[in-house]
Amino acid sequence: MGRYILKRLLLILPTLFLILLANFVIVQAAPGGPVEQQLALIEQSAKDNALSGNIGAGSSGSNSTYQGTRGLSEDMVAAINAQYGFDKSAPERFWLMLKNYAQLDFGESFFKGQPVTDLIIEKLPVSISLGLWSTLLIYMIAIPLGVYKAMHHGSGIDKITAMLLAIGHAVPVFVFAVILLVFFAGGSYWNIFPLQGLTSENFDQLSALGKVKDYFWHLALPLLASTVGGFAGLTYLTKFSFLEELGKQYVLTARAKGLNERQVLYGHVFRNAMLIIIAGIPAAIVGIFFAGNFLIEIIFKLDGLGLLGFEAIQQRDYPVIFGTLFIFTLVGLLLQLISDLSYHLIDPRIDFEGR
Repeated sequence: MGRYILKRLLLILPTLFLILLANFVIVQAAPGGPVEQQLALIEQSAKDNALSGNIGAGSSGSNSTYQGTRGLSEDMVAAINAQYGFDKSAPERFWLMLKNYAQLDFGESFFKGQPVTDLIIEKLPVSISLGLWSTLLIYMIAIPLGVYKAMHHGSGIDKITAMLLAIGHAVPVFVFAVILLVFFAGGSYWNIFPLQGLTSENFDQLSALGKVKDYFWHLALPLLASTVGGFAGLTYLTKFSFLEELGKQYVLTARAKGLNERQVLYGHVFRNAMLIIIAGIPAAIVGIFFAGNFLIEIIFKLDGLGLLGFEAIQQRDYPVIFGTLFIFTLVGLLLQLISDLSYHLIDPRIDFEGR
């Protein structure tokens, strides 16, 4: 198993390289980069000053920043390009980025003036908080519900829950989040929960118990939106995994020996049925943290990695975009490796190294 782990760890490097290369090429081709935005901002500001009479007679000179109808001077454009690193060719910029990333140096944000590492560390607790609680709730609801549906397949409760799960799965997370805001956060109906943020303004002045209550009060709607949108698929995966195992020969043999349903379920079926669920944990975590909660953070204005990434995309803040992408990809690859190790731990007969 050691050789397999080493191979998987070594494969992370080319995978990260290809993902960064693909996104680098796409981003370079996208219009409206940071240089264009800064040039447009400076030129508009200069035009406004000119209209208000704040530009002197020398504003049309060759050494000025703004030259009337000719726009910004070449020196100013060159300085802005150098400021954002665009005075170098694309291959050179990509090579410098790889060298810095190898040292875990993600550069500095173009618009926030902070190192990307500091920004990620600052926003990470919010994303981890929301992601861990939603993942925990999803698994606490989905697995018992899936097992119950498998044991009572075709019953009335199974059919009712199937309909509710279908509705929950069909409604997009962001739509459900907006519905919650409209109904329970001061929209058209009740003002029960806060509209945005994870804590109140007077959070530091509250007692320990008050801080806990305030935290979960703010977390209630985002957590509900994230959970409802995430546990339907896992519930069905659990149900059909257990149904498949319950129909196998070893289950019939166990029942023939006189074992009751509980002994059959937890003594024989559970370990085998959970294998496919364990295999889906990395994808589920990545989906909850980096896809579903990405939208939740934006809608509820939670200052986490999702909101940071969204603002970076809007501003074409390339260091932040690539830094968060690098972290997300690395975490996803490591979680996939942990999933394989869990597979082997639960069932030693599964030998990835032999394959």
